[in-house]
Amino acid sequence: MAALKEKIGYGFGDFASSMFWKIFSYYLPIFYSDVFGLKPAHAATLLLVTKLYDAVSDPVMGLIADRTQTRWGRYRPYLLWMAIPFALIGVLSFYVPDTTYTLKHVYAYVMYILMMTAYTAVNVPYGAMLGVVTADSREKSVFSSFRMFFAYIGSFVAMGIFWIFEKSVIGTTHSAGLTVRGVGDADPMQWTLVVAIIAALCAVLFFLCFAMTKEHVRIDRKESGSSIGKDLKALVKNGPWWLLLGAAIGQLLCLSIRGGAAAYYFANVLGANIFITCAVYLTLGEIGQMAGVALAVPVSSKIGKKATFIGALAIVVALSCAVWFLPATTGGVWALVVLQLLISIAAGVSAPLTWSMFADVADYSELRNGSNSTGLIFSSSSMAQKFGGALGGFLLLFLLGMSGYDKDLIEQAPGTLNTIKAMMSFVPAAGAGLGILFLVFYPLGPARMKDIQEKLKQLRGE
Repeated sequence: MAALKEKIGYGFGDFASSMFWKIFSYYLPIFYSDVFGLKPAHAATLLLVTKLYDAVSDPVMGLIADRTQTRWGRYRPYLLWMAIPFALIGVLSFYVPDTTYTLKHVYAYVMYILMMTAYTAVNVPYGAMLGVVTADSREKSVFSSFRMFFAYIGSFVAMGIFWIFEKSVIGTTHSAGLTVRGVGDADPMQWTLVVAIIAALCAVLFFLCFAMTKEHVRIDRKESGSSIGKDLKALVKNGPWWLLLGAAIGQLLCLSIRGGAAAYYFANVLGANIFITCAVYLTLGEIGQMAGVALAVPVSSKIGKKATFIGALAIVVALSCAVWFLPATTGGVWALVVLQLLISIAAGVSAPLTWSMFADVADYSELRNGSNSTGLIFSSSSMAQKFGGALGGFLLLFLLGMSGYDKDLIEQAPGTLNTIKAMMSFVPAAGAGLGILFLVFYPLGPARMKDIQEKLKQLRGE
C-alpha cells in the first residue's frame, strides 16, 4: 500500500501539467486569432498539422522512457529534467514577436512544436508512472483519482489567475473609446506575464512530484526479452488499446471544443455585460470536475470502470445538447451555469478512469506478450490527449472561419452565432458519443482484470 505522501506527490505532476493544458485548450485559439494575429484558417491548420509530429514523438518518447535506467527509476527522472524547459517554452509560446506576418506564422509553428515536445517529454513518463507506483488495479484508480483531483485544482488555479487577468481587462477602453470585450483584446505582453506566473508554479510542482514519489514496480527489460520491434508489434495488435484510444480521443475532443468555444460564446452570444465572466464559468467547471473525480473510485468499484465511463459520457451528451436551447437572458445564463456544473461532474468521473484503464491495458499487454511497455502504452494516452485537444482546436477555428467570424465586428452574423452555439452543444456531444461507441466494445472488465493481475503476480514472483 503506497503512502498518502506519494499519492499527493503524484497528483502534483498533473497539477502542473493541467495548468498549461487548460490554457492551451481554452485560451490558445482566441490568443492565436485575436492577439497573435493569425488568420483563423492558419491557426486551425497549425493545430492540426503539428499533431502529425505528435503522432511520432509520443510513441518515441514512450519507447525512450521504457528503456531509461537510473537510480530514480525509468519514468520519474523526466519530471526533474524537463521542469525548467517546460516552463520556459510555455512562456515563449505566449509571446508575440514584433515582426512580419510570415515570420510570426513560422514562430508560432516552431514554438508550438517545441511546447508539445516538452509536454511529451514530461507527461508521457509521468503518465507511465501510474503503472509502476503500485501493482494493484484498484490502487491505480486511487492514484489516478489523486492525479485528476490535483489536475482540476491546477485548472482551478489557472482559471483563477485568468479571471484576475480578465477582470483587469474588461471595462477598460481603447483610445477610440471602444469597450474591451475580453482577454482577446488585452495587450500581448500581458498574456506573456500571466503565463510566466503559471509557468513558475509548474516548475516547482514538477520538482515536488519528483521528490515525493517512488517507482515500486521494477522490471528488468533485459530479462523480459523486449525489443522496439516487439513492443510496437504488440501495440498494434492490442485491441483494448485501440478501443480505449478512440474513447479517449472522443472524450477530449468533446472537452476541448466546449472549453475553447466558451470565450467566443461569452463575448459574442452572451455579450460583454453578462454578470459572470468566461473565466468564472470555466472555473466553476473545474470545481464540478473535482467533485466528479471524488465519485470515480466508489462508483467504478461498484459497477466497474467501463460502465461508469459510459454512463458519465452519456450524461455529457444529453446535457451538452440542452445548451443549444438556452436563451441569452439572465435565466438562460443561470441554466448555463447549472449545466456547466453537471456536465463537469460527469466529465470529472470519467477523467481518472481513462488513465486507470490505460494502466490495465498495459498489464493486459504484459501478460499477453511477455514484456512490459508501460511507457509506450501511456504515450498513446498522451497522444490522444493532444490529438483530441488539437483536433478540437482545429474544428473550433475552422468552423469559425467557415461561418465568417470576424474579431473586428461588434456583432457577428446570425450564422456565426449559431456556429458558436453549436460548438457549445451539439459538436462536443458528438465527441462524447464517439467515446461511448468505442467503449461499448472494450473487453477488460473487473473479472478479466482480476485474473490478469493474479497471473502477473505469479510471473513477477510477487
